[in-house]
Amino acid sequence: MNEMTLTREAREARLEGMGCKRKRVEDIRFTQGKGTYVDDVKLPGMVHGDFVRSPYAHARIKSIDASKAKALPGVLAVLTAEDLKPLGLHWMPTLAGDVQAVLADGKVHFQNQEVAFVVAENRYITDDALQLIDVEYEALPVLVDPFHSMDADAPILREDIADKKTGAHGPRKHPNHIFEWTVGDRAATDEAFAGAEVTIKELISYHRTHPSPLETCQCLASFDKIKGELTIYGTFQAPHVIRTVASLLSKIPEHKIHVIAPDIGGGFGNKVGAYAGYICSIVATIVTGLPVKWVEDRMENLSTTSFARDYHMTTEIAATRAGRVTGLRVHVLADHGAFDACADPSKWPAGFFNIVTGSYDFPAAHLAVDGVYTNKASGGVAYRCSFRVTEAAYCIERAMDILAQKLGMDPAELRMKNFIRREQFPYQSALGWEYDSGDYHLAMQRAMDTIGYPALRAEQKARQEAFRRGETREIMGIGVSFFTEIVGAGPSKNCDILGVAMFDSAEIRIHPTGSIIARMGSKSQGQGHETTWAQIIATELGIPADDITIEEGNTDTAPYGLGTYGSRSTPVAGAAIAMAARKIRSKAQMIAAHLLEVSEYDLEWDIDGFRVKGNPERSKTMKEIAWAAYNAPPPGLEPGLEAVNYYDPPNMTYPFGAYFCVMDIDVDTGVASIRRFYALDDCGTRINPMIIEGQVHGGLTEAFAIAMAQEISYDRTGNVMGASFMDFFLPTAVETPKWETDFTVTPSPHHPIGAKGVGESPNVGGVPAFSNAVNDAFAFLGSGHLPMPHYPWRLWQTARRLGA
Repeated sequence: MNEMTLTREAREARLEGMGCKRKRVEDIRFTQGKGTYVDDVKLPGMVHGDFVRSPYAHARIKSIDASKAKALPGVLAVLTAEDLKPLGLHWMPTLAGDVQAVLADGKVHFQNQEVAFVVAENRYITDDALQLIDVEYEALPVLVDPFHSMDADAPILREDIADKKTGAHGPRKHPNHIFEWTVGDRAATDEAFAGAEVTIKELISYHRTHPSPLETCQCLASFDKIKGELTIYGTFQAPHVIRTVASLLSKIPEHKIHVIAPDIGGGFGNKVGAYAGYICSIVATIVTGLPVKWVEDRMENLSTTSFARDYHMTTEIAATRAGRVTGLRVHVLADHGAFDACADPSKWPAGFFNIVTGSYDFPAAHLAVDGVYTNKASGGVAYRCSFRVTEAAYCIERAMDILAQKLGMDPAELRMKNFIRREQFPYQSALGWEYDSGDYHLAMQRAMDTIGYPALRAEQKARQEAFRRGETREIMGIGVSFFTEIVGAGPSKNCDILGVAMFDSAEIRIHPTGSIIARMGSKSQGQGHETTWAQIIATELGIPADDITIEEGNTDTAPYGLGTYGSRSTPVAGAAIAMAARKIRSKAQMIAAHLLEVSEYDLEWDIDGFRVKGNPERSKTMKEIAWAAYNAPPPGLEPGLEAVNYYDPPNMTYPFGAYFCVMDIDVDTGVASIRRFYALDDCGTRINPMIIEGQVHGGLTEAFAIAMAQEISYDRTGNVMGASFMDFFLPTAVETPKWETDFTVTPSPHHPIGAKGVGESPNVGGVPAFSNAVNDAFAFLGSGHLPMPHYPWRLWQTARRLGA
């Protein structure tokens, strides 16, 4: 039977294309423990490297004595900054235009900074050798409070650039100042505030936290002295970028560097940048001629690899008494730690924080961000968000609740009054972005109707009265959050890293028998790319998803791409996949026309092949066309059926969502119970609803952790508080609430399949929903703004302070 005589429904079902709840194909190996991670890779003669780290947050290094370590049997090398200097590798450039010490050069700038690198035959000898290295330190004054970074008497942290008056992003105000970034219309914003009937002003801080992936950062470097080739296995979210950085630093030609990212146990932004462990492993393999593996432990990961957040946002809104916003003014003090190693596009020192206008139609806005150095680990990665968007969403969503409280208005009503309207899209924001599409009122109303919002408010009012009468010791909060995210970093007019435009890529090849292998420049860390990428191709090319193999992470085979982070996979790589598939389909149409002896314009696409218009019995499936492409192509048409596409998007994409959190707090213990959490997302076209739901569950779990307990804090002398899972909250199934998910669909008008991305959205929208619920619970007691994280001790103290 001709396959195209099957019913349309049967043919669509067989493809398992876009919109299908296809099971993750990756899980077959993961659930059986058959995944291959960096530490599973074993090479002949492999040795191990590890770091001597500083116990001080700020100190001068007076001497390093490694003689005892070098004498220990099994130790192959000990590297210090002095050893790296002849190679020019003691400092390395960061993605943010700064430089960062690979090994401490003269002094240390944060606790646990890398001081020396020991290479030995195994990890046990390496650890023994670390204990034998004697480092003499001279303690220096420590600076951990960013609000005092630019004081006249503040200790100068970066002596290497103390005299530089300008940095990568303009003038510097102080030796501890990194940049000032401003955007918006200051005069129009000042005018809006001058004429405002109501204003609010609040310091809204988003504390320092950490992505804490289950697999720590690791690499295995192996240099072949005969071929002059370097192979690096690593936990890389952007393998091609690592290859380029490795070439620039090592001076090894890029075509002789092979970067392989195998299975990765979570990334969340933590594995975008280049770390000292990578550089030292590369140097060590060149020096010893042996493969060198570096695997950090959990404490090292939490205390030294890239942190997230640490943004302190002084936020002002101007409005009418009726609740229409007229102006927004935000100043951010951004704590970047000891080095500016943020993984942001080159032109955006504060990432995409200028999405801080959120989902609201602000006529005027102005933003200023000051970045400063402190004695903390460097970084500033997009922890499950797109380049500081989570900070921006938390800022505006807390501010809107604060404004609603001052106006005596329901927070959901205030949002509905100020939403960008459907007919305003594409919408030009006051801070420069062009939002692609949205129907915010529809999403918000659907969410409110689903959860029974008026009834919840009535219940809350009754509970407050009961609390005042002493009939209950619990207070009830309803957290409202409506966010617009900006993802799909890629437009070359806006975005690059180290001068490389943030496009992405796909290569698709159909074999003669009709099966497919496809390779992408993206790199999954748990997002399910092997499943969803095949679904896009299945829909575009009419080949069942089970006949499609997806490969990522090997720079020798994958086309150059900028990797996976900031929810850019579907908006950029997904678009490249669709465009590459359409190139193939165009050629397939010519082959089908030749086989059917008609003009290609007489053919129409129908699920899994081409039919003759008006004569549907005459048809060719894609599998038949693939065979002909290799055996009987039309005269003058080259054989084969394959294509490569590099996609440079015309704009970002703008997913959005409406989240509601219902929370009960026991004032006697400070324990918060999440009674209900409802999350409605609009990510445009939905490729795999089941994977989307899993992404939302994961993002909300991280949002819950961040808002309610997760924090990397420091004491006054720079000691890291929270450098193990004993002190850093990682929620388990016991603590994690139940999630309720929903959606609307507003396709992106400029994306080939209308998709917007969803992986970061639940973290972006979830954090303010939790925080707003806590603040809403305490508001009737006159609490004012309560900063995160909202752990029980802090909530108990708040209740005590308020006399509750």
